Amino acid sequence: MNPPIKPQHIGIVACSAEGAALCYRTICVEGAQFFGRHAHPEVSLHTHSLADYMACIDEGDWQGVAEHMLTSAHKLAASGADFLICPDNTIHRALPLLRGRSPLPWLHIAEVVAEHAAKRGFRCVGLTGTRWLVESEVYPQSLAARGIEFLRPSADEREAVNRIIMDELVCSAFKPASTARLLQVITRLKAEGCDAVVLGCTELPLVIDNSNSPLPTLDSTRLLARAALRRAAQGETPPR
Repeated sequence: MNPPIKPQHIGIVACSAEGAALCYRTICVEGAQFFGRHAHPEVSLHTHSLADYMACIDEGDWQGVAEHMLTSAHKLAASGADFLICPDNTIHRALPLLRGRSPLPWLHIAEVVAEHAAKRGFRCVGLTGTRWLVESEVYPQSLAARGIEFLRPSADEREAVNRIIMDELVCSAFKPASTARLLQVITRLKAEGCDAVVLGCTELPLVIDNSNSPLPTLDSTRLLARAALRRAAQGETPPR
């Protein structure tokens, strides 16, 4: 009898604490579905200070963001990781700037979410997240590749959502009034024809889910964690 295939070692390139923690927790808890009671793949996590990332983001220095991510990638490779995930949607803007130099392959959060949206048959999704994410092409490219349309919140809504994320959620502050404001944004996206909403900030699932959202949610944090579990269980290497 052949010995069981050892699960691949997951490397987490973290940025903000709450999103990374939810991703890590999902991997550890849901790993039992693949590997048995209390079991999950080996996981290593590295993060620079969020302040270091924000110093680059505030200046529009996405190459600087890429260099921070690349440093984490090298440290995780040295720890024995087989592939990488990043439970932060915003800094995926910088992923194309480093992928060719990365010591390990990556799973792309927007590609994971778009694939799931396509499987569920969604035709038009609303985008939520930081303004740097929502105004980028991170999700539009992945969605368009699967024939899925998208809508962005208005400029005022983007600023409101960005403030809630950066001033509250990443600081572990969860305010009912802010959750209500987020739900208003999703309600308007539904009125404009969206049939699902991308929770494109890895902290958003902490306050928004299918139990309170007027639209079906695409939880980028947990979808990425589950994709990482499937990859680790298969023992296959994703493309760089």
